[in-house]
Order: sequence, then C-alpha cells, then structure tokens
Amino acid sequence: MTRTLIGKIRHFWQYFKMDTPLFILLMAVSAFGLMVLYSASSSSTMLYKQITHFALAIAAMLVIAQIPPYLLRRYSPYLMLFGILLLILVLLFGSTSGGAQRWLDLGFVRFQPSELMKLIVPIAIASILSEKTLPPKLLPTLISVVSIVVIVLLIAKQPDLGTSLLIGASGMYVLFFSGIRIQIIKHNNWLNIGLISTLIGASGYIAWNYLLMAYQKKRILTLIDPSSDPLGSGYHILQSKIAIGSGGLLGKGIEQGTQSQLDFLPEHTTDFIFAVIAEELGFLGVLLLLFIYGLIIYRCFIISFESEDNFSKLLGASLTLIFFTYIFVNIGMVSGLLPVVGVPLPLISYGGSSIITLMASFGIIMSIRKHKTPRYLSEV
Repeated sequence: MTRTLIGKIRHFWQYFKMDTPLFILLMAVSAFGLMVLYSASSSSTMLYKQITHFALAIAAMLVIAQIPPYLLRRYSPYLMLFGILLLILVLLFGSTSGGAQRWLDLGFVRFQPSELMKLIVPIAIASILSEKTLPPKLLPTLISVVSIVVIVLLIAKQPDLGTSLLIGASGMYVLFFSGIRIQIIKHNNWLNIGLISTLIGASGYIAWNYLLMAYQKKRILTLIDPSSDPLGSGYHILQSKIAIGSGGLLGKGIEQGTQSQLDFLPEHTTDFIFAVIAEELGFLGVLLLLFIYGLIIYRCFIISFESEDNFSKLLGASLTLIFFTYIFVNIGMVSGLLPVVGVPLPLISYGGSSIITLMASFGIIMSIRKHKTPRYLSEV
C-alpha cells in the first residue's frame, strides 16, 4: 500500500512538471526567510501574511510550469504590447503613493505593472533574438535595444529608477547570452573600447545633470560618505553596517539582534533584512543563505543550458542571472557597496508582488526543464 501511495505521489508530481531539486532548494530558502522574518518582525500577523504570499507564489509557479515555452514565445509580442500599455496607463491614471506613481488601482486589487515587465521583457527579447541563428543580426538587435530603452524610460518616469535599471539589465542579459558583439569600428578593438568608454562617460554626465532627481543624487553621494548625514540619508547604511559588523561569526541569536529588535535598523523586514541575518545568525548564517542561493543558481543554469532550443536557453539563463542580480544588488546596498535602490532580498524580504514574480520566473525555468520543444520549433 505504501508503494502504491508513493507511486501515485510521484505520478502527481511528474504531471505538474515540477523539477524536484529546484523545488526543494526554493522551499529551503523560503523556510529560512520565514524564520528570519518572524525574528525581525516578532509578529505572527506578518508571518501569516508572508505564508499567504508564498502559497500564492507557489500556485503561480505551479500554473506557469504547465505552459510550454513555445507558447510563451508565440505570444510574446502580445505580452510586450500589453505590458507597454499598462505602463502608459500607470503614467496617465496610476495611483500615487510616497511621491511615486507606480500602481494601477482596479478597485478590488492594486498592482504594480513594472513587476510584470520583469518577466515580459526577457520573454520578448529572447523571442526576438531567437528567430534566426545566433549571434543575432543587426535588425533584431536594434529592435531589442529600442524595446528595452522604451520600457526603461516609461518605468523611470514613474519614477522608479531602481526597477527600471534592473528590468533594463534583464533585457541586456538576453543580448549578452545571445553572443552579440559590440563593434563600432571593424578590426580595431582599442578604438571600440575608447568609443564605448566615451559613450558611457557621456551617458553618466547627461544622467547626472539632466535625468537624476535630487534624492537620487543624494543616494549616490551618501554611498561615498554616509557619515556626512548620519541622521538623514546616511542613517540606513550606518545602522545596517553596525548590525552586520556586530553579528560576528555565530551571531547574537534569533530575536536577540539589538539593531532590529530595538528598531534602530529601518526597513528591517523588507530591503534591509540581510542585516538582520548577519546580526542574528552571524557570518555562518550568511554563508548558509549564500550557499543555498548558489545551488539554486547552479541548478537553473544547468536546466537552461540543457534545453533544446535557443529561446529556452536565452530565457532560462537570463532569468537566472536576474535572480543573481537581485541578490547582488540587495547585499551590496545593505553593505554600503551600492546605492540604496529599494531592491528586496529574493524570497526573504517581506512582500507579495516580488515573491510571486520570482516564483513565476522559476515556474518558467521548470517548464523549460519538463517540456520538450516541438521539433519544428527547435530547428529554428
């Protein structure tokens, strides 16, 4: 009877296209996150809400894992147009909170369309670039770059510079994995490097003087010298560094961190929850989290590189690198190595939309692992 039950569970599991190693790793880091969140918040209510977020996110992952990648590729132009339309509607009719106009309020639900673009952009760009053989030709490359720039500008206008840059990076990752070569002048690498460096420098000058807002410039200056405004813009970074440094090797113990428990550390359940991990669980706790993250990234890259068609390879690899980017940016931000841009720690920070988006991306990767691409599409 036990063998029959195990057989039914295995059949059920395979039917739902779940990659077992990846699923176990995701559940491990999610359980770790729930433990840290409860310690940081000391609130059962927040913990129950986060469990609800995870339940919805896992359901989304389960559903998306059933969608064959070639269907995502087929309908990617419509997804892109739909996403751009939502971003335009946000600018015209979006609801405002904290000085930013980033949400659409439908009455029964309030959501942030830029979260959808974290999935739509890599899907659409991977579809454009995989139409022909790789590396891509000039026309699909130009179409991809223009599409990325338009979306980045629409999101930056909300304003949401951090999200716009991350979404722009997600599109650029697809270009990177496609094997694109940036060559302005043929047969002269030094001149190409010089011209590209000049373009980057000019872009930085234009952004600083004409595009960045005052608070965004202040964040960059605070990164250089947080002690210049210890009770203002530098407060987050200074308190975060104190928390990270005081944890030592083994940490102070769960619910024993002074910076978080005494509310010295702002946003300690969301963007700065990594500082809570470092303070309460110490260097070894941080290493454990990074080890699990590393296994997730390794498994996702294996799935991507073993896929049968260019679209799946590009999409899976870019989604994996996006996941790594969120980890890198959040830890760099909390450690004072990068400006504060409001990026949550994946699957750890409190919040619903980011967790659902991340789990949806893992659902796509599981779909790549379990679905076989039709032969007529894999040969394209």
